[in-house]
Amino acid sequence: MNNKHISALELGASLYVPATRGDLVAVANGERYPFLRSVIFCTEDSILPHQLEIALGNLRDALTRLSGEGPLLFIRPRDPHTLARILALPGIEQITGFVLPKSTAESVAQHIAHLPANSHFHLMPTLETREVFDPQAMRELRRLLSAPQLRERILALRVGGNDLLNLLGIRRRPGRTIYDTAIGTTIAALVTTFKPFGFHLTAPVFDDFGDPETLQEEVLRDLDHGLSGKTAIHPTQIAAIEQHYRVPAAHLEMAQRIVDEEAPAVFQMDRVMCEPATHVEWARTTIARATIYGTEETVPFFDRRFAVT
Repeated sequence: MNNKHISALELGASLYVPATRGDLVAVANGERYPFLRSVIFCTEDSILPHQLEIALGNLRDALTRLSGEGPLLFIRPRDPHTLARILALPGIEQITGFVLPKSTAESVAQHIAHLPANSHFHLMPTLETREVFDPQAMRELRRLLSAPQLRERILALRVGGNDLLNLLGIRRRPGRTIYDTAIGTTIAALVTTFKPFGFHLTAPVFDDFGDPETLQEEVLRDLDHGLSGKTAIHPTQIAAIEQHYRVPAAHLEMAQRIVDEEAPAVFQMDRVMCEPATHVEWARTTIARATIYGTEETVPFFDRRFAVT
């Protein structure tokens, strides 16, 4: 059973792969994309209904040929019935967990009813239904996910940006980040609804893999919102996303000083106030990111080239 403790920060750019593809084994074993940190084999929206049996056949074949040396491996079932079929496949204990589609309090309960009580699969419910726009519904979902036996399974909540835009009948224009659309404030609301209660959230897909400049801007805004990881739909997006997860050396130095047991209650670095009591969670996350993704040299904590003097 795959019960290794992992952090949502380790997900990086999670590549979505339709389970109908013929190279699932090469992807899962890290041969196709050696730089890949996490992959999601999808049997939901990325395949047509009549292709489900092909997808399940591919998964059945792939699970018996896993080396255990590849990326974190998740499967996105089409619905609770499909999850039950996937759980019965030989070798399923080798995967990291499941991405639950169209997650509401009701649908999550239906999915988890199929999970063996003693399993250690990590779960990532996806927030992509009209209930996302209902604060009360999101609080109800949070209460369900906070139940002791379920909470430890929840690795992160995935924000389904395109599904949410589809509910509004809109699509982002070229050159616009997800935060420049009508659901920008919705993402912020999800962060404030779930993150103070210990849940990590991942960032939506950026579906124009020919526009690296806007992708870069969006990833920086993901980080500004405290999101951990991002859905990728094309391998070329992975390095472009994860380069921004590297921690500037000045940030790491500040974070290390903030968590230092000898740190004063308030101090300054590069004319920036540091207060461990209010900055410690940022500091811990920054140090964890640096451990996983490394550091980079950059300007001090705040770039003052445009500061008013």
